[in-house]
Amino acid sequence: MTACGVCFTDLNLIRGHYQFARFPVVPGHEVTGIVEAVGSAVTWPTVGTAVGAQFLYGSCGHCDYCVRAEQILCPAKRITGIVTDGGYAEYGVFKAGFLTPLPGGLDPVAAAPLMCAGITAFNGLRQGGIRAGSRVAIIGAGAIGTLAIQYAVAMGARVAVVGSSRGSEEYAQALGAEQFIVTTEKDPAAELRAWDGGANLILNAAPTTAAAAAVFGGLAPDGTLVLCGYDNDPLVLPTQPMILNRLRVVANLSGSPHDLRDTLAFSAAQGIVPDVIPIPLKEAPQTLEAMSSGGLNGRRVITFQGVA
Repeated sequence: MTACGVCFTDLNLIRGHYQFARFPVVPGHEVTGIVEAVGSAVTWPTVGTAVGAQFLYGSCGHCDYCVRAEQILCPAKRITGIVTDGGYAEYGVFKAGFLTPLPGGLDPVAAAPLMCAGITAFNGLRQGGIRAGSRVAIIGAGAIGTLAIQYAVAMGARVAVVGSSRGSEEYAQALGAEQFIVTTEKDPAAELRAWDGGANLILNAAPTTAAAAAVFGGLAPDGTLVLCGYDNDPLVLPTQPMILNRLRVVANLSGSPHDLRDTLAFSAAQGIVPDVIPIPLKEAPQTLEAMSSGGLNGRRVITFQGVA
């Protein structure tokens, strides 16, 4: 291992939110590392290759989804750090076909969160049909949201950010957001409708379904809501406006290996990586505890092999 991001999903694992999880299990699904050894039948990657391991650990390889390279939709998919051992360890075993080579020049420590937050944001925008000139609203400016802002701006979109407070306003604007809407001050849907007729794409990066529902009315006709963040509450939306305006709702869970290759290539070309705070493995428990209490600022990444 070179690095492993500490993700909110790891906290949900510890809280017992995933009934399909395997225990005991080593958490962590935002992994970068160097190939130390390979199986007897493995011809790629070779020993010494810098790679990333993503949320998706493996799939059946033969269903209709797998054969069209949409392994993330495989009914038998396995999730890194939840069903199989992940990155909170000095070494790990991963499937060759689900590793992605790190582009040259991409910092392997800062790149670790791209294996989950990055691919989720990047692929979420693509699933939502982003185009140059699109008006994109991002709900939340956390790990996924801040990357979504940068990706959307780099793709030529106009970006508005919806937040519950002004705590991240300056940072969001520095990343390229042209406006910041605070939900406790104004109706976010009305504010988006006043933004040249509404957002073409709304990406919910906040960990609540209610946040997405509150902003849904800000979609322009033919617009799409993409759920990347959610909770256990059902998503309840007004049916008639959806029909009259041909609105869509899609959900995005990470992505397949080809999506991660695209994410890393785009990130390297545009110089997009998250701001991270490296920590040693022994600080992971207290980091998760601080995350649970809401007292954690900044993205923590566990580092190994003497990486500063």
